[in-house]
Amino acid sequence: MTAVALAAGVLTAALWTDVQARARAGHEQAALGRADAHLAALRRDVASTEHADTVTTTQRAGLRSSISSTLEQLTSLNSVLASTDGHAVQQGDSIDVIQTCLGGVQNALNQIAARNNGGAAGDISAVSGPCSQLDGGSIAGLVYPFDFPDPAVTLVGQTYFAYATNSVAGNIQIVQSNDLTDWTAVGNALPSLPAWAAPDFTWAPAVAQLGGKFLLYYAADVAGSETECISVATADQPQGPFIDASTAPLECQPALGGSIDPDSFVDTNGTPYLVWKSGGPGSSRLWSEQLAPSGTAMAPGAAPTLVLTPDQGWQAGTVEAPDLVAAGGRYFLFYSGNDWNSANYAVGVALCAGPSGPCRDVSPTPVLAGGPGVAGPGGETVFSDTAGSYWVAFHAWVPGAVGFPNSRDLYL
Repeated sequence: MTAVALAAGVLTAALWTDVQARARAGHEQAALGRADAHLAALRRDVASTEHADTVTTTQRAGLRSSISSTLEQLTSLNSVLASTDGHAVQQGDSIDVIQTCLGGVQNALNQIAARNNGGAAGDISAVSGPCSQLDGGSIAGLVYPFDFPDPAVTLVGQTYFAYATNSVAGNIQIVQSNDLTDWTAVGNALPSLPAWAAPDFTWAPAVAQLGGKFLLYYAADVAGSETECISVATADQPQGPFIDASTAPLECQPALGGSIDPDSFVDTNGTPYLVWKSGGPGSSRLWSEQLAPSGTAMAPGAAPTLVLTPDQGWQAGTVEAPDLVAAGGRYFLFYSGNDWNSANYAVGVALCAGPSGPCRDVSPTPVLAGGPGVAGPGGETVFSDTAGSYWVAFHAWVPGAVGFPNSRDLYL
């Protein structure tokens, strides 16, 4: 069997996810397309409610100022829905589901105004199902219809935990599920940052379990500079709170444009590695380095090894968001390519000889790209469920609402 054939077997889940996402072609028709546009705006306003008890006074003031305009959008949207109810029924979408989703969003905004962020997070979790149904439902791969970029999913016992880039209120978002369909907001996995890290710039988390501890790797800006570096925090349970007592980053390559997008990988023999990206657009590289057994420091004598550079036209000079997977005796390095802030973002894969490479790109075209219903999928994580089947978690934009500050929803 060839290496490409082996890759195809492991990528079955990713390709099937792509097929499912493309099945949403009929969803964005005129009436509900207008409703989706309003809903996308609402999701931006309430992204912070996925975390309890972490919104600062300044952030609350900003959120309160957006409530009045959001409620105006709700009023306008209800008028639109009233006139397009017939179209919704024809497409199998219930007007009640739409109004339930929007009602939960409005309740969350009211909770923010009352400074009850725990209640707001609960309101968002309560309408995750209806909002997913409105946006295409889990059949299309959408499982959490709120801003959840760069997802990392891990299974602990019978519970799945997903972590994501900060979204206004929290340093690292966390949600959990028992069935990969219904996801509940847990809160902020990383309540505080080390003194060297700047607030509001934490992203692309990865979680590993080593020596009875849970380790959260994440990227952050160094305070007082624009240098991006990687750090690690520890916790006794997957929900956190994760504590980072570091006085300096774990990995930082300022001469190469910084270090971001950490991926934690534990080899089949138990040896941990860190894989990450250096550089900005047009100069990015992927690196690997062995970690110490604790996972909180690099192994003595270890050094970064270059494992992948962009060499495909569709990547537009950027490879990032690495995710190293061992399966069938081979190593597969998934990555995202192109501009993260556009519909051109997509996922590719390389075959590696080991955790430190060398790696060979086998994606002349993306293995997961946008299509009807989703735009710019990326930030992928491959994980296995309780039955041992592979899944791919990724974020994607809603077509027509691409680019920051629009939401990147969670798909499986």
